[in-house]
Amino acid sequence: MEKKRILVANKFYYPRGGDCIVAMNLERLLKEKGHDVAVFAMDYSENIDSGWNKYYASQVEMTGGVLSKIHAFKRIMGYGDIKAAFNKILDDFKPDIVHLHNIHSYISPVVAKLAKKRGCRVVWTMHDYKLVCPSYACLYNEKPCERCIGHSKMSVLKTRCMKGSFAASAMAYVEARKWNRYVLDRYADAFICPSQFIASKMRKDGFDPEKIHVVCNHVDPVKQELFNSLNANREDYYVYVGRLSTEKGVETLVETASKLPYSLKIVGDGPLRNQLEKQYVSKTNIEFFGHQDAQQVATLLSKARFSVMPSECYDNNPLGVIESLCAGTPVVGARIGGIPELLDKNNGIKFTSGKRDELTQAIERAFHFEWDNKSIKEKSLRLFSSQEHLDKILRLYGCDD
Repeated sequence: MEKKRILVANKFYYPRGGDCIVAMNLERLLKEKGHDVAVFAMDYSENIDSGWNKYYASQVEMTGGVLSKIHAFKRIMGYGDIKAAFNKILDDFKPDIVHLHNIHSYISPVVAKLAKKRGCRVVWTMHDYKLVCPSYACLYNEKPCERCIGHSKMSVLKTRCMKGSFAASAMAYVEARKWNRYVLDRYADAFICPSQFIASKMRKDGFDPEKIHVVCNHVDPVKQELFNSLNANREDYYVYVGRLSTEKGVETLVETASKLPYSLKIVGDGPLRNQLEKQYVSKTNIEFFGHQDAQQVATLLSKARFSVMPSECYDNNPLGVIESLCAGTPVVGARIGGIPELLDKNNGIKFTSGKRDELTQAIERAFHFEWDNKSIKEKSLRLFSSQEHLDKILRLYGCDD
């Protein structure tokens, strides 16, 4: 295979969230295949040393005083020092391919324009809905919203759905007008969508369907080894792994669980944790574990009867579902976003998002169903392997087998 020079760009370079983890995993996989890889991010105190830090864009803050906000707005629009910083790494590294991840706000889509002008192939992974929704999440009043998809982005001003602030919403609107689909289509060769669901929203918004490609997320090799090595006996509990916030459906799940006789283990942190722990302190069948490391999460998943993904938002391609399946653990999943694409009658049960009665029935069914855990694990480890993921990415890069 022809070796390529690939520049991976993401706004942060530490395991802050799913976008960072995917970008960093991809960097490692590409290097293991012998490709030359450079990294571009925003300078930030928690970043891990990539060896390319001297090229990073200066830090901007979305909060703070007037000068801070002006600097941030200039970055969003592609002005200020961002062009000089990105051009410097283009000059010195001379990439064949620029792979963008989450670059809005803290880096700016102007980097796609700069890379395209240099003759680079530009590939862009969609970790959220920013290209079709000015406020990223397709949420309004904590409910799914598509007012801006396929329409004017003016609704972000009317609803003030960007942080509940008119100023932030106005900034998001101007950004959406500046970096509209016509501009972004011109500067990107391929948009990678982790789910058919987000791909459908991009098509609805008018993006060139020929440039939209679905490539599911994967489990990194370290976690693959963990899941492969764990063959624990199943115990009589089910588990939720994820953020404890309203849009994730955690309140619906915990209220439902409090009325059932089964044991629920909740792994993760978030704004609702303290509230839920206090509210359900008397419920001995509900345990809150807080943040756990990869080994602990893998062990809890591998021993569980099943996991639950009760999202009430457009979850794109949740790693929580993928990792559960790779542990051989079936999933009770909400029928929303990209979740249903990952489940079938052999590895999970789907229910209508937000419907407590359907969730109750699904939990009851999951506890009494005879799951083939070994088959679920073997199939999922193949389907969500890093090699399968990388092969698809390399084809989009134009690499020959």
